[in-house]
Amino acid sequence: MPDQRELPFHIERLGVVMDGDSSDPNESWGVLNPASARSRDGELYLFPRVVADKNLSRVGVARVLFDGGGDPCGVERLGYALEPTESYERNPRTGGCEDPRITFVRALDTYVMTYTAYGPLGPRIAMAISTDLMKWQRLGLVKFAMSQGTEFDFYHNKDAVVFPELLPDPQGRLSLVMIHRPDYNMSAPGHPSYPVLPDGITETRPSMWISYSPVERRGKLRGLNFFHNHNLLATPDAEWQALKVGAGTPPVLTRHGWLLVFHGVSGQILEGVDLQPNVHYSAGAMILDRDDPRKILYRSSRPILAPTTTGETQGLVNNVVFPTAVDERNGECIDVYYGMADSRIGVGRLQVPEVLALQAQDEMVA
Repeated sequence: MPDQRELPFHIERLGVVMDGDSSDPNESWGVLNPASARSRDGELYLFPRVVADKNLSRVGVARVLFDGGGDPCGVERLGYALEPTESYERNPRTGGCEDPRITFVRALDTYVMTYTAYGPLGPRIAMAISTDLMKWQRLGLVKFAMSQGTEFDFYHNKDAVVFPELLPDPQGRLSLVMIHRPDYNMSAPGHPSYPVLPDGITETRPSMWISYSPVERRGKLRGLNFFHNHNLLATPDAEWQALKVGAGTPPVLTRHGWLLVFHGVSGQILEGVDLQPNVHYSAGAMILDRDDPRKILYRSSRPILAPTTTGETQGLVNNVVFPTAVDERNGECIDVYYGMADSRIGVGRLQVPEVLALQAQDEMVA
């Protein structure tokens, strides 16, 4: 692999900020894949996925600690934001509030959390909101309007992130915008794959979609978890994404457009296995159009972060870097928090390049 510093985007590792506490049974399977957000007084908080035995996941809360140079160096644990108490968060084997992402949506003056609810129907996207990051109100499972001949509610779905600004949907209505990753396989566990594809879609591998929840014709938060206008955004297009591709961090507005750090997966998926031994997770960068994020202006052809350190190659699931959180430090310097081998949390620093070769809009394809 070429030196990542040769790429327009690269992530400089700063170190591990949180590791599982072996003395706490709630963390016996590690801490990973956090959300992050700045409070109204400027404190930075992480919301890690905290995993107990049998893959039981909670969303924790931790204050980020910084060293004398201003770099993140550790955390102070503060408890839990969400525990799997609702029916859609529990199943006969286990349960979970998994892989949260948090965005402060300025127009709503509200923090919006998306997370994976591991319930009786498998993984589904759920949503919660807060005004102070400490108390969270569940809105329930995300609901999708029928589109392209398909009930998107039937799909397993994960890796949802929302934009910090309201943007117009295809009909021009100001909307909360969400990127998500449905899985088209409708077969029962242990049975051969049976993909059911939306009309007009031929790519069977899990891919990124973008959907809209209009807010201008109703109360600002009423029905925030109901989404329409589903559009295919990006499919796997390189060997390091051979199995699937999905969103990583919430989008950040840069001089070039919306920056999305995403993940790609290669290797082999074993059916019915929670902890996959033969997968390889890497991260890339994508720039989406400022006004119409359905348009991809740039997409890295090679990973900007791949598992190479011991903490990333050895853990509960080996060979995983999974970016899920961002903290804008100053200008266009961004700290990226990511899961390491499904066991611990690392942080790296990404500098947005001043110049970037963007695609002409009339040449863009999903």
